[in-house]
Amino acid sequence: MKDVLLIALFALGGAACAGLLGALVLRQVRHRSVALSLTVIAAVTVTAMLAGTLAVAQAMFLSAHDLGVVTLVVAMAAVVSLATALLLGRWVVARSRELSRAARDFGDGGSFAAPPGQTTAELDALSRELAATSDRLAASRERERALEASRRELVAWISHDLRTPLAGLRAMSEALEDGVAADPGRYHRQIRTEVERLDTMVGDLFELSRIHAGALALSPSRMSLYDLVGDALSGVDPLAREHGVRLVGEGVERVPVEVDGKEMTRVLANLLVNAIRHTPADGTVAIAAAAEQPAGVVVLSVTDGCGGIPADDLPRVFDTGWRGAAARTPVPLAAGAGAGLGLAIVRGIVEAHAGRTAVHNVPGGCRFEVTLPLPAIS
Repeated sequence: MKDVLLIALFALGGAACAGLLGALVLRQVRHRSVALSLTVIAAVTVTAMLAGTLAVAQAMFLSAHDLGVVTLVVAMAAVVSLATALLLGRWVVARSRELSRAARDFGDGGSFAAPPGQTTAELDALSRELAATSDRLAASRERERALEASRRELVAWISHDLRTPLAGLRAMSEALEDGVAADPGRYHRQIRTEVERLDTMVGDLFELSRIHAGALALSPSRMSLYDLVGDALSGVDPLAREHGVRLVGEGVERVPVEVDGKEMTRVLANLLVNAIRHTPADGTVAIAAAAEQPAGVVVLSVTDGCGGIPADDLPRVFDTGWRGAAARTPVPLAAGAGAGLGLAIVRGIVEAHAGRTAVHNVPGGCRFEVTLPLPAIS
């Protein structure tokens, strides 16, 4: 038993020396190829075995014949181990280089496609992560292109919309300055109306820029959606009377919501004003709100009598600058229409509240829906 213990100690000492030397070598080559690291590991394994054997032989526990046999066996094992390590290392390096080339194409703006063939579990996991990242970047690039296209359209629309009222203001101011205005009071009132409309447009642009920049600061508090809807209906009632449109708000439940009251009031006002302006006289604009408990949301809807939106235009309704076509014929800014920013602002504010917007055609008109999460029960 004592001899066995001594043999184990000598073998451990020799192997430990070889292992320490191998660790130092691995530290020096840690930034080199994985094939070299695998070769060093195989060499350390064989060297540790040989060092332990020599230590035992030095302690006179092995005869010269036995030492020769063991050394020959270790030498053959070393050849096989080193060859296997080199082959494995070359295979891993080749797969790694293929993955690097695929990642390089992906980094140049293309999409990532994992190299064909078998690979290690780690490289396979890395390929899946790169593929997922490629999909996310592709979606991000698509959103960026859509946003850039929307920005260009907005600049074009705003530039066009500003020319008409500015030209009118210039003409009226020149007429007043030259003293040729038949009714100066009417000109003054018209100038004030146009200035207020331009001020509203600038305010909408500022609000939209805050939304796009992620700088919309919300101050949510718990309140009743019934009260919000009631205040919004009171605010647009004069406009509805002016257009001869009936407002119906009988389908509103007393649902608590956690929202920024100021911003959500703007959402409701924009939806209602938009519905009133596109509903003919003697038409009806109905607003409803109900909780969907299983889904944990509340759905607010505004239904108008616009005659419907063409199916091709439905996906663009909430885009910046969209002002309708066909049934919802756009009205010139000078005649009272907006700059196509109201619904884009609605979507931005609702999404900032972790909600979503949608629009559907219904018989005789369309329904705008705002879905908001129900507050947690305290």
